[in-house]
Amino acid sequence: MTKPTETPALPVHARILIVRLSAIGDVLHVTSVVHNLRRLLPDAELTWLASPPASTLLAGNPDIDRLLVWDRRPLDEASAHLHLIDCIREIKKARALLAPYTFDIALDLQGLFLTGILTRLSGAPRCIGIHERHEGNPLFMTEMAPDIPDPHKIRRYYTALAPLGFGAETFQPGPVLALPKNLNGYAKKFWASHNIDATRPILMVCVRTTWPDKNWPPAYFGEALRAVPEDVQIVFSGAKNDAPYIAETQCVLADGTDHPSLSIAGETNLLELAALLKSATLLFTGDTGPLYIAEAVGTPTLSLWGPTAPEIYGPLTKGHTFLRSPYECTACCKTHCARKNNGCMNALKPGVAADALRAFFS
Repeated sequence: MTKPTETPALPVHARILIVRLSAIGDVLHVTSVVHNLRRLLPDAELTWLASPPASTLLAGNPDIDRLLVWDRRPLDEASAHLHLIDCIREIKKARALLAPYTFDIALDLQGLFLTGILTRLSGAPRCIGIHERHEGNPLFMTEMAPDIPDPHKIRRYYTALAPLGFGAETFQPGPVLALPKNLNGYAKKFWASHNIDATRPILMVCVRTTWPDKNWPPAYFGEALRAVPEDVQIVFSGAKNDAPYIAETQCVLADGTDHPSLSIAGETNLLELAALLKSATLLFTGDTGPLYIAEAVGTPTLSLWGPTAPEIYGPLTKGHTFLRSPYECTACCKTHCARKNNGCMNALKPGVAADALRAFFS
């Protein structure tokens, strides 16, 4: 790795590659950075290399000129089973995807060994990395962005623009998610088909996350939701395998009130979910992808925080309320609890969320 002694001049029509493969929340975080990049360099040609399913959220992004979709999941599978030949084959697919294009600059906004390889395979003479996970990533970079004391992921991603001459003072928060035209009117039709009145308040609830440690007990969700006024319609979203947890939540809710609720688990893709969230009054959730989708479409959120912290991951725009665990051990940023008790999430009691829900709908 080498460091230039001065900032190289940017070409007028700089061809810039953004490498951020996943996950949903992180990709939406990076849309904020790319939006600023477009604002600051309106004549640049911006290409983004991403992976499904998060890549679907970039299909209509107005700030990028080209979306390259490389599915990293076969590589992850091959790597997990130590199938080296299969790993090489998948990397070659990524190289072939990048090969037709010429880049002046590549920004690695993920900071992995894998994304370092992909960034270098782009052929860009300037490969800029960030101070994040590393995992050998700096070996593939020609430049490293400056480290900063601010822990928030978006602001740390934004440091990749510093070698291009753009400091923190140029940053404007706000993720970008453009819904395709074919989803115009989707929410209205969907709600009508499920007997939901779109003219009344709609509270969407996401009870599961992809990290076991970030999951709040379904019973807690059920108890908290008892505080929701009767005129507010409660809709549970999620994947198909979230259905048992939603059912448990509904059971606890029904045990304390006759408030009806609806589960739409498994019925929507990410963009359809975004359209529904845009029409919702509030999203009540843990720290998971739909939280950032809601932010991107302008929907207020009430979110629960234990092993992660809003100072690191939370929405930077207005309209979002964070409920933090009072537990002594929080913000470990680990996917599995070292104490094996999910103490931080269990310590965040339903009454706290119930009070926040009452306040929002009062």
